[in-house]
Amino acid sequence: MQDEHEVCVLRLGHRPGRDHRMTTHVGLTARALGADRVVIAGDASKSRSTIEDITDRFGGPFDVELTDSHRQLLREWEGAVVHLTMYGLPIQEVEGDVRADHADGPLLVVVGAEKVPFDVYEHADYNVGVTNQPHSEVAGLAVFLDRLFEGRELDREWEAATHEVVPKETGKQVEPREPDDQAEG
Repeated sequence: MQDEHEVCVLRLGHRPGRDHRMTTHVGLTARALGADRVVIAGDASKSRSTIEDITDRFGGPFDVELTDSHRQLLREWEGAVVHLTMYGLPIQEVEGDVRADHADGPLLVVVGAEKVPFDVYEHADYNVGVTNQPHSEVAGLAVFLDRLFEGRELDREWEAATHEVVPKETGKQVEPREPDDQAEG
């Protein structure tokens, strides 16, 4: 079931044993930059558990699902579909239209790995290129989500976090959150 303003990222082409790190980073980027869930097509239970662990520690809400049929999700999706590809139209030319479609309903963002089946290009409402040069799908997703949300995702409040990063000019600091902080979210 999808929410009327949901942003869902569909990760296509996960190759077990080869793409664990990249698939995990697609999911973590989706979570950190405003998506509501990620659906991973393929056997990616290791990536799923890593993303769920991060969500448990640093907050949500964010859902992770596995599917054997990306085609069924594409067929049943009740909103706009954006396929991120270096062969697509430049993001700066279509971001306003995509944002307007998202205001009217849910958005599915398709992120591929290896060769994406041609039916994905045909099914997408938008084939979007963050740049028309080879680059990481993680970078493309990050730029796309930032453009979609116009930077608002950077101020998101996290619910049910057990830990939080304390911003510092130098060094690293992660602190456990107090139970009262977790309830306030």
